[in-house]
Amino acid sequence: MPPSTPHSALRNSVGVGIVGLGFMAATHLKAYRQIDGYRIAALCNPSGRNLDGDFSKVSGNVGSTEPLKLDMSQVKAYRSLAEMLADPAVQLVDICAPTHTHPELAIAALRAGKHVLCEKPLARTPELAREIAGAAARANAFLMPAMCLRFWPEWAWAKKAIEDKTYGRCLAARFRRVAQPPGWGQKFFLNGNLSGGALLDLHIHDTDFVQFCFGRPRGVFSTGFSKVSGAIDHVVTQYQVASGASVSAEGSWAMTEGFGFNMSYTVIFENATADYDMARGADALKLFEKGQEPRTLKLEGKDGYVGELKYLLECIRSGRPPSVVTARDGVSAVEICEAEEQSVKSGRTIIIPEDPSALPWDSKSTTAP
Repeated sequence: MPPSTPHSALRNSVGVGIVGLGFMAATHLKAYRQIDGYRIAALCNPSGRNLDGDFSKVSGNVGSTEPLKLDMSQVKAYRSLAEMLADPAVQLVDICAPTHTHPELAIAALRAGKHVLCEKPLARTPELAREIAGAAARANAFLMPAMCLRFWPEWAWAKKAIEDKTYGRCLAARFRRVAQPPGWGQKFFLNGNLSGGALLDLHIHDTDFVQFCFGRPRGVFSTGFSKVSGAIDHVVTQYQVASGASVSAEGSWAMTEGFGFNMSYTVIFENATADYDMARGADALKLFEKGQEPRTLKLEGKDGYVGELKYLLECIRSGRPPSVVTARDGVSAVEICEAEEQSVKSGRTIIIPEDPSALPWDSKSTTAP
């Protein structure tokens, strides 16, 4: 919050402690600056990197490239998670650390009674993801996986159009998220045993959005290959969904250097086609509607990072557990990605059980019953 924020507003705001201080932490900090009802109370990084609040050398593949320097005058810096969790000023722990650290960090925070936002994927394996979700079920706190596409205006629009049948039934949908290999955090990202490669770290966004729009797939058929991480770095998946729509997604870290990053989708309805391509900039989302001239849709709202943070802060202040994305959704996305990996390796369609990770709480609650 800016220095001019009244003390009363600070007292009523949610204190945030961020763990892991790389590109995603910088992205979240830039998003927090665009909303109200929070204060950055603490930063935590065992290595000590960026604990001075200077993120000016941190870069990534999406969002603003504006250098970020955080005013640390009212922010505590910790190298120990346990010490940060003992800080009563921290109510929400925002986990931006590498995937393989998520279980230890999230479970410790939940046991300490802290709310948790955990970057995707929830964990490296379904088993570990279920452990985190189980800890959330027993905690007097909320856990929300950071599946930001669900809050991205253009994707939220597509979800609503599919759900409401605004342009008739959805006949087909194709999602694409492709990039050159990450140029940052390579010790982590390029070790597939830790990151899961592009399939689990990048493509999971679209896998999750498929289940958000069409329900948990009944099966997947995937092809792909490894290029840079030892895990699956390029994947194309056809999802079998209950509605019968033809749904597919492509995810990749296999593009040649200089390609950069692109995300896009095409949704074919009975009476219209919606096409999004971030490369078109201000004209990214186009609608081709039956009987009308093609038009560009200009949607209100900030990006998905702002959307997810604003939503979770509202949930915490109101005492209502997150329902737009739940712990179960986070587990399910990892399970579906695992099925996609099995399909790539076996060359077969993998049938996905209806809900093998059914856990003892309602799907709209992340607190203990």
